Amino acid sequence: MGKSLEGNLVKKAHATQKWSEEDLAAMALCMDPETGPKYFIENFFYIQHPTKGKIQYEPFEYQKDLLSSYHENRFSVNMLGRQMGKTTTAVGYLLWYGMFVPNSTILISAHKYTGAQEIMQRLRYAYETCPDFIRAGVTSYNKQSIEFDNGSRIIAQTTTETTGRGMSVSLLYCDEFAYVEPNIAVEFWTSISPTLATGGKAIITSTPNSDEDQFSQIWNEANKRTDDYGNSTHLGKNGFHPYMAIWSQHPDRDEKWANEERSRVGIERFEREHECKFLIFDETLINSICLAGLEGTEPIMKMGQARWYKKINPKYTYIVSLDPSLGTGGDYAAIQVIELPSMDQVAEWHHNMTPVQSQVRIMRDMLTHIQDRFVKSGVTPSIYYSVENNTLGESALVAIDALGEESFPGLFLSEPVKRGHVRRFRKGFNTTHLAKISACAQLKKLVETRKMKIFSKALISELKTYVSEGVTFKAKVGQHDDLVASLLLNIRMIMALQEWDPAVYDKMRDQEGLDEYDLPMPIYISTY
Repeated sequence: MGKSLEGNLVKKAHATQKWSEEDLAAMALCMDPETGPKYFIENFFYIQHPTKGKIQYEPFEYQKDLLSSYHENRFSVNMLGRQMGKTTTAVGYLLWYGMFVPNSTILISAHKYTGAQEIMQRLRYAYETCPDFIRAGVTSYNKQSIEFDNGSRIIAQTTTETTGRGMSVSLLYCDEFAYVEPNIAVEFWTSISPTLATGGKAIITSTPNSDEDQFSQIWNEANKRTDDYGNSTHLGKNGFHPYMAIWSQHPDRDEKWANEERSRVGIERFEREHECKFLIFDETLINSICLAGLEGTEPIMKMGQARWYKKINPKYTYIVSLDPSLGTGGDYAAIQVIELPSMDQVAEWHHNMTPVQSQVRIMRDMLTHIQDRFVKSGVTPSIYYSVENNTLGESALVAIDALGEESFPGLFLSEPVKRGHVRRFRKGFNTTHLAKISACAQLKKLVETRKMKIFSKALISELKTYVSEGVTFKAKVGQHDDLVASLLLNIRMIMALQEWDPAVYDKMRDQEGLDEYDLPMPIYISTY
């Protein structure tokens, strides 16, 4: 069992224990499955401070939230800045779990061997400084593992492709997972995931590194907390609950500290290591720092599965676009509503199991909702709508024709298609490479200059994975960009309106705060 079992460093297995009333009460509180971790850490968890020596751990508010993230979720992924005490908090929780959840196997996976040793050293120190009546007896006490007499064990290993393979893990803790070699991280996660399928918990913590690594993929999926209809969910698409804390939440750090640190390490590194930003320069369409500042809001109203973020204002003009899909579970169909001249996102809808005919009806319902608000105010509606007519768009055009274009409130916008020296006309907008790039450039400028307000969390999530690929932009592999595609169609419609309805742009130039708005190049438009 090792020489450290001698003396009073550890408690012998199945040792006889004398209890006072206070001891029994404290033990009962530690054993509580809901509040036990918090009580144990705040009362019996000691750490070794680099200058003060042995001190009792007093968690800050964000560390209490971090502890809740660990304990209240089966799967949690936690992103914190440097020196925020994430590993210390984890050590307290892991020690509580090992001593008060019998017959558990706790696997600590660290990105380096020295990291695994450091965590185990902290665990041993915390265990050895616990009062005897609280701590469990041990049957084995080594540098890389501790086994308790309640049948639980804590094992620390370096993260490799085979770490944990064949083990039945009750709780997996991955420390600084973003700094594991990318190919090793992928193989490790593929290998370890099946061991958690029987009910095990997983806690992943790290400071961000690359946005292409396994940690960032887990984090991004965890932050997709909307269902197929755009409703908010507690957990992400992958079942993980995300938690983030940055430097400003640390009570001992202020703006003076931040300015000194920025001067020392540079702004970009500071934002990554202390503000937890995945910064990918010249890759996403929208500047990564700008994307980090976008925050979605909850809709003010839902009409079916359409999400409305603003009330209709009869003084404004409304642009409605439909990017159709097959509706068979693959790509999503998407509808976006933009308000002019404010350039605010007003509403959206998307789904991947709705047939084309129903997609068109939903667009008509949204147009009707907008028109009703104009009519109630006695104002002539100012509404424009269109669809992308590439491939599947033909089905949407057929559906519109079947329902009767006259039943759709507003004006159907179309643009010409030039073939050789002959201009041919087809309803809707056909997306070519040049048209897409032009719309992307306008969208980038509008968002980065804050002249377009985006409220949808789902759309913001898509923009964060909308990246350059060759000479174009598209969603990363495994991601979707349908809401972005519909928004780009809005942009093209607005660009077309410059020539067709100059009054709209007169309003935009006169709007306070938009006096520097650069109009897009003219484009010929035809409607019929």
